[in-house]
Amino acid sequence: MEQKKSSQSSASLVFTYAVIPVSLLICIAIYKFVLGNPANFIENNPDNNPLPGNYLGIVYKGGVIVPVLMSTFLIAITFCIERFVTINRSRGKKNVDQFLTEIRSMMNSGNIDQALTACKAQKGSIGNVIYSGLVTYQQMSKDSALDKEQKVANIQKSIEETTSLELPMLSKNLSIISTIASIATLLGLLGTVLGMIKAFAAMATAGAPDAVALANGISEALINTALGIGTSAVAIIMYNFFTTKIDSITYGIDEAGYSIVQSFSSKN
Repeated sequence: MEQKKSSQSSASLVFTYAVIPVSLLICIAIYKFVLGNPANFIENNPDNNPLPGNYLGIVYKGGVIVPVLMSTFLIAITFCIERFVTINRSRGKKNVDQFLTEIRSMMNSGNIDQALTACKAQKGSIGNVIYSGLVTYQQMSKDSALDKEQKVANIQKSIEETTSLELPMLSKNLSIISTIASIATLLGLLGTVLGMIKAFAAMATAGAPDAVALANGISEALINTALGIGTSAVAIIMYNFFTTKIDSITYGIDEAGYSIVQSFSSKN
């Protein structure tokens, strides 16, 4: 199992390092060739104002921070999908409560082999942890050299070791989602400030006040704030969603481990 976990960890690491630069390159291409398409601007010139009502051109005028914000959004969505798939797999095939109820019933009736088979069929983090605990349970039941307290301690150690291998895989990449939730709004504000500076600098150079040009400049600058807040909101919601899911799985693992230990203590 450790070898399998090491292989999964290496693949996950490659995925993590690849997502960020690939997302940035994709978003730069979208910014330049889709948003910056000359057809989105007056006289087919990206240096001019966007066509009235052309939102692609308006977003393009948000400036160089726009592709960065777009890439943070794409990165957040990618890791959210990856975490959703990983966490769902970790729960196993059956409903967790139903699975735990079946395992308790098998243990109470002494069908440890049947419980092991159920764990193999269930798969996922909870199935792996219970399987490890039950294997040690069987070994301790046949071991006459150790006293009861030592046997219980060995079962608990086996469960804890397997749990320490499973839980990090569940929370991996959540730090990236939480970081995006924190910095997306700041990047949006940075883009807005730079856009406002640019708009007012253009007004100062032009001399006579131009209300239309100023309004366009401000609306373009605020695009960054909108993108930043939207990205941050999605990242915060998904981070809390995944944290709740992981807490539920952790509780299931703890409950299962406690049941195994209590069953052994009461029967031996």
